[in-house]
Amino acid sequence: MQPGSSGSELLLPLSEALRLPIEQVNFAMCQFFGLFAALLFRYYLHPSKTSHAIRHVVVTLLGLHFAFFCFGRYAIYFLGEVILLYGVMVMVHIKSIHKYTFLAAMTYLTICQIIRVYILDSEECSADFSGPLMVITQKVTKLAFELHDGLARDDKELSLSQKRLAVRRVPSLLEYVSYNLNFMGILAGPLNSFNDYISFIEGRNFEAGQMPLANGTERKACSLNEPSPLRAVAWKMLVCSVCVVVHLSLNERFLVAYNNDDDFMARSSPLCRFLYLYTSLMAHRPKYYFAWTIADAVNNAAGFGFNGYDRHGQPRWDLASNLNIDKIEFATSMKMFIDNWNMQTAVWLKEVCYDRCPFCPTLLTFLLSAVWHGVYPGYYFTFMTGMLVTLAARGVRSNLRPYFLVSPARKAFYDLVTWATTQIVVSYTVAPFVLLFMDSSLKFYRSWHFSLHIIAIALILVLPKKPKGASKDQYRPQEAKPTERVHHCNGHRNGYAPTDSNQNHRMKID
Repeated sequence: MQPGSSGSELLLPLSEALRLPIEQVNFAMCQFFGLFAALLFRYYLHPSKTSHAIRHVVVTLLGLHFAFFCFGRYAIYFLGEVILLYGVMVMVHIKSIHKYTFLAAMTYLTICQIIRVYILDSEECSADFSGPLMVITQKVTKLAFELHDGLARDDKELSLSQKRLAVRRVPSLLEYVSYNLNFMGILAGPLNSFNDYISFIEGRNFEAGQMPLANGTERKACSLNEPSPLRAVAWKMLVCSVCVVVHLSLNERFLVAYNNDDDFMARSSPLCRFLYLYTSLMAHRPKYYFAWTIADAVNNAAGFGFNGYDRHGQPRWDLASNLNIDKIEFATSMKMFIDNWNMQTAVWLKEVCYDRCPFCPTLLTFLLSAVWHGVYPGYYFTFMTGMLVTLAARGVRSNLRPYFLVSPARKAFYDLVTWATTQIVVSYTVAPFVLLFMDSSLKFYRSWHFSLHIIAIALILVLPKKPKGASKDQYRPQEAKPTERVHHCNGHRNGYAPTDSNQNHRMKID
């Protein structure tokens, strides 16, 4: 077995030829095979041709095969969490199901992360089996809160998004296992709602006038001609190809760790160091772009992810999309960056934490994000720094932005300056996330004299605050404005059906 791998060695010759770690090759090949399997699944096991149970069984078995191929014996941890949390779900009273599920899932995830980082031999740690566990943790906790909303709370207490996502019955074991371990999402997600997933399995995801699903009730709805996902899949695979080329070209040339090189820090000007910091972290992102985009393509190829039609009558396949690359690279604020990076995780954090916290929602949301990511100290440096710069950016934006909206020229200047500032701030904030360890993270921030931390704290203390009432109205999480989704029924335009897709439910942080 190649050092650093705990999965299959079948593709070891290809790994050596490409000079890539075997776990990365295994992941990519499983996703490419998953894309082919998804196309066959959509055609041969279409809900009009086979039973729901068979579709559940097939996607689960393929998911387990992928898990064992990529992670070997560590895939047992995935099964363990799913079975444990299903037991919690069926045994705990519905009024407390969200609390016990959240506590059990986060405890299980944290214990597994401690085992991987501090107990297992470091050579085995590179096959990071905590990634799928993180997605499973999101799914089981999200479902628990949605069950609590659907079965233990009055509809009058729920927001519009909570009403749509509320689950009105306890899932069967097969549905639960399928939701968490299906081959479309076992390796890299994305997170999706249980209602949307069951709608896909049962072939109801192309119906007009969607109502809350998975509630055990019958309803009349007008069926649509099923749009083909091939165009969306082809585009996303093209994006993946570009990401692979960029990653292979830049990643080894611009190492994030080199930012801490003593000789580099001694002989380089601050401007040069900032440019290298920005370039090295930009070169680090394409591997995430690849993983999330190909996962989205696999879901689309299977028929999952349809989000209605746009104004031009083109099908949208972005229901569970996890990123928006151009808005990340050209973000002009921290909010814009966060809103478009790992979007389904932002949805999860908002749903289970930010919307429900009675106090300090921003602090507790960033803390939960750090704990969920793992036990490396660098994660905590990043998310606590992120909280400070987010609060500072909120004050800067509310106090300064209005002065630059009086003319197009001023607005263009403002956008240019805020883009450059955002890239610097994001790079400074995220570096410890890649460096991981306490000593390297502290060395990095000491080399910059904690400058952005000091500036952020000063801005928070100095800038005028909005009146309490206005601030609450402006910065609290907003209900999403329904996006217009055009459905066509029997070949005729059926009007606009409002839908609040997950992308529209984000934390209001700026």
